[in-house]
Amino acid sequence: MSAPSTQSRVSPELIVLAGCLIALITFGPRASVGLFQIPMTTEFGWGRDTFSLAIAFQNLLWGLGQPFAGAVADRFGAFKVLCAGALLYALGLVVMAYASTPGVLHLGAGVLIGFGLSGCSFNLVLGAFGKLLPEKWRPMAFGAGTAAGSFGQFLFPPIGNVLIDSFGWHQALVIFSASVLLVMPLALALATRPTAGTAAAGAAHLPNQSIKQALTEAFQHRSYVLLVLGFFTCGFQLAFITAHLPAYLKDAGLSAAVGGWTLAVIGLANAFGSLGSGWLSTRMSKRWLLAWIYLGRSVAIAAFILLPASPVTSIAFGISIGLLWLSTVPPTSSLVMLMFGTRYMAMLYGFAFFSHQVGGFLGVWLGGELYEIYGSYTVVWWLSIALGIASALINLPIKERPVERSPALQPAE
Repeated sequence: MSAPSTQSRVSPELIVLAGCLIALITFGPRASVGLFQIPMTTEFGWGRDTFSLAIAFQNLLWGLGQPFAGAVADRFGAFKVLCAGALLYALGLVVMAYASTPGVLHLGAGVLIGFGLSGCSFNLVLGAFGKLLPEKWRPMAFGAGTAAGSFGQFLFPPIGNVLIDSFGWHQALVIFSASVLLVMPLALALATRPTAGTAAAGAAHLPNQSIKQALTEAFQHRSYVLLVLGFFTCGFQLAFITAHLPAYLKDAGLSAAVGGWTLAVIGLANAFGSLGSGWLSTRMSKRWLLAWIYLGRSVAIAAFILLPASPVTSIAFGISIGLLWLSTVPPTSSLVMLMFGTRYMAMLYGFAFFSHQVGGFLGVWLGGELYEIYGSYTVVWWLSIALGIASALINLPIKERPVERSPALQPAE
């Protein structure tokens, strides 16, 4: 029996606006985490591996919780999931602010923020867009939601630097925590309600599948598996750069402000890159778009580490890598929707995102571990380059068409 269709209480314009604001607010503090590494490790005498492990857990648990949060949102709507995620996220930032031992840091920055992000990040917003918006709105809305998260990365790191300098890193995290609570009123615009009058029309677009059947179908589909594997690299590169770039630049003799502004420039450039990627996703092959994005990242990283570090090269790297930062998301989410439809989109994209966050875990963790071993980040930079080339090749065999279903799983008439 097909699930009833859903309908938003508000107009498409307000859905996109609220979703974009949620993406901006939730992405900002997370993108600023690298600013807190030096102050925390200096105050408590920890190695960078201690801080890195906490952020690595955050990435892993964000990814682990994403499919479950997506499944709940698919079944009951996004509103409750977004509110629960925002509460966990805000609590995690407060715990991180007052952490004085590695265990408490791992609880706050790792466990609470990680699971909080799985319930209120832009991934849930994209799933809601897929269900609530008319089909013609979706590709650009995916790009806009991703770009809004990127704009949060532009806004929050400079603000974080100012807050740390003015009030200290503890209070900066508390202020970030308060900002996350704004997600809860905004989530009202993404609330859904069953609409019996349109259920019959909506059923024509929904396959008669259980969650188990949907997962079995997805993981037996070669193109989906390739898409999931390729997304691993995206997480590895982004999480490593977010957590370790400020420290890398400081090691090179540059000021903390350069690190903050480089992260901010990445966010600003990413806003344009994500919108452009959403636009290109409707006009060219999505697999080729992904391949060019991953290859472009490898070229940008190689140029950055081979040139002497300076404010100019740092900002130039921020612009180039920023244009490619989250531009993988619109074609990836569009491919998931193209292959399997919208009914289980949040859950199936959630599993792709889990691969992304396993990569994120390894990128952050290896960054800290290998730094402590070798005294530099060189090995992880080159590993990022190799993974980018591998993912460019992995995406090329993807077939851009809906999955072939047996008659029992065809959409209901």
